[in-house]
Amino acid sequence: MDLHTAEAADRLLGEDDTPPVHEENAEGTSPFLLTADHYGRMLPHALDDLGLAEGELVRHIGWDIGIAGVADRLAKLLDAHLIAQRYSRLVIDCNRPPAAASSIPVISEATAIPRNEGISDGERAARRREIFEPYHHRIDAAIDRRVHDERPTVLVSLHSFTPVYAGVARPWHIGALYNRDTVLPQLLLKHLRAEGDLVVGDNEPYAVNDLTDYTIPVHGEARGLVSTGIEIRQDLITDHTGQQQWAERLARIFAEIEVELRPKLLG
Repeated sequence: MDLHTAEAADRLLGEDDTPPVHEENAEGTSPFLLTADHYGRMLPHALDDLGLAEGELVRHIGWDIGIAGVADRLAKLLDAHLIAQRYSRLVIDCNRPPAAASSIPVISEATAIPRNEGISDGERAARRREIFEPYHHRIDAAIDRRVHDERPTVLVSLHSFTPVYAGVARPWHIGALYNRDTVLPQLLLKHLRAEGDLVVGDNEPYAVNDLTDYTIPVHGEARGLVSTGIEIRQDLITDHTGQQQWAERLARIFAEIEVELRPKLLG
């Protein structure tokens, strides 16, 4: 069996499946390029329900609750390009290196994912080829175009986190996440703390690193872009009102940060 025949045999997405990449405002003029790795919770028809009850699929293990509404609104308010991924992180996690065990999880938190148990190398490759790669290729292409056009680019990776994890309550309302590049995270932390009504996480509830993250290390740090990850607590953005309020707050803060970053971006 040649490679083309093997890929056809292991094809994941059919004609009735939605393309993996969601975009808003592709011609936006803002220097901010927004990404949302866990924007959606769709499942390919071929995978049915992954062996899970609907109640499990709508939990935080399946997607970043609330971040889609924040991301879409923020893109509009900033006039920024948003690139997001529609499929559940339980199919393939687009913010994990494909070699990581958590890329296609067999267990997420304490929940077993039956359909991910013992999958073939061909199916694993199909998930990467048809969901992971189109998403990250689109981000690469957008950055390439901006570099070609000599447009300043600031990468912001948007996420949300569960208020309680493994029985432990998390106090932060929002966190700035980073690894090597601290320029934007430190500006963001300064502005968030100045709000006066927020508990702000400095690399909380997670920190970025090369083994557990993909978007910031690969599209941000490796390409020399000013970048940050953002995590918003999910109970604050479960409804339209919360999503709008947080989008407006972040849009105001990023407008202020853009002014401070301008000398670096134009240097």
